[in-house]
Amino acid sequence: MLKGKTALVTGSTSGIGLGVAKALAAQGANMVMNGFGDVAGAQAEVAALGVQVAYHGADMSKPDEIAAMMAFAAEQFGRVDILVNNAGIQHVARVENFPPERWDAIIAINMSSAFHATRLALPAMQAAGWGRIINVASVHGLVASAEKSAYVAAKHGVVGLTKVTALENATTGITCNAICPGWVLTPLVQKQVDAKAAALGLPNDEAKKLLLGEKEPSMQFTTPEELGALAVFLCSPAGNNVRGVAWNMDGGWTAQ
Repeated sequence: MLKGKTALVTGSTSGIGLGVAKALAAQGANMVMNGFGDVAGAQAEVAALGVQVAYHGADMSKPDEIAAMMAFAAEQFGRVDILVNNAGIQHVARVENFPPERWDAIIAINMSSAFHATRLALPAMQAAGWGRIINVASVHGLVASAEKSAYVAAKHGVVGLTKVTALENATTGITCNAICPGWVLTPLVQKQVDAKAAALGLPNDEAKKLLLGEKEPSMQFTTPEELGALAVFLCSPAGNNVRGVAWNMDGGWTAQ
């Protein structure tokens, strides 16, 4: 379905980003990946799906490096047809104890990076008359949790950016939507599970159940594969008139 298209997925070397990258690649999209960790392994997983894969290690907190990544993508494939803004970090603390440098980093990576990548992707999409921008927000773009002030603020901001981008391109072939997962067992969330297990002296499996039970009625984690399938739908002809939505996949979290 996406053969001949190019997708750029930030933070795509693990977790949600890798799941989305693989889902888009399975539909034929060439891929520009970004992130850290096991870069070679992640690239190999996507390349195994029969598409061309390039990698750029931009630090998503730095606008100049984001610009270099977007220029690299254009050099490699002509333009970015599908932009998935997924890169994110987390820090947990009460507002009065929240380190200002951690606030700045979370806002930069979780929110501002989506703006910078979007503003640079739009001109080529507008010239082509087609594009898909998918912002991986969070259930925390819709509701709040204590001790996550920067993350909640950033993700609410991403949802707002999504709506404005969608409205500004509403009469074109470019759509912009946000995906809002609940708990996904990514390395980021596993750290929270580990911290809860250590603090309460619980086995890891019990800590997972406790974490889910606090918020998610389904008592199950959303998977990167499920989120990837939603991204594919948003890129399909069936998603042509889905514009500016914050689509929660949260096991009932926000239905309560």
